[in-house]
Amino acid sequence: CRLRKTELPVSPGGKALNSFIARRVDANGGATLVSSPFFITCYMLALNKAVPKFVAEATGGPVNLADLAGKNVVLYFYPKDNTPGCTTESQDFAAQFKAFQQAGATVLGVSRDSIKSHDGFKAKLGLPFELISDPDEKLCELFGVMKMKNLYGKQVRGVERSTFLIDAKGQLVREWRGVKVPAHADEVLKAVQSL
Repeated sequence: CRLRKTELPVSPGGKALNSFIARRVDANGGATLVSSPFFITCYMLALNKAVPKFVAEATGGPVNLADLAGKNVVLYFYPKDNTPGCTTESQDFAAQFKAFQQAGATVLGVSRDSIKSHDGFKAKLGLPFELISDPDEKLCELFGVMKMKNLYGKQVRGVERSTFLIDAKGQLVREWRGVKVPAHADEVLKAVQSL
């Protein structure tokens, strides 16, 4: 299990304003509870290891990872619908969608936005793939993309733009964290084509 720690805002008395408890799974599969005055994201994913099966609500109906067995899956996590960077990133993946299909890959966008928001965003951009709604942050936590970010001088908890490539066997084979949008979709496509 890998742990990420990002310091939380502290009170004048020096105590963290929030405390989180995470479940840590060791190499032997044993679980322990970790309590800390830090924001902890605990995730079990590792390169070349199987991704736990999940079912998530999405535009077009639920997405079940088990149903995608035999296909490569590109999951791109983005902060919010209808924002400039997320719009550009989604358009870039859409522009390469046919090439992803030819390479045997399914593309799925993921954010914490509602299905209603996703439906509007997808229709507005004419996106040819589905968008997963993760308001409870279950997928975000599984893939370890939640972090503290500086927004207008304030620390806020948000999604770190990240992309994950799962191969046809269901294993995580590539990950991109802290993504910069320009040329990112092209890079992911090359990785898919190399499988």
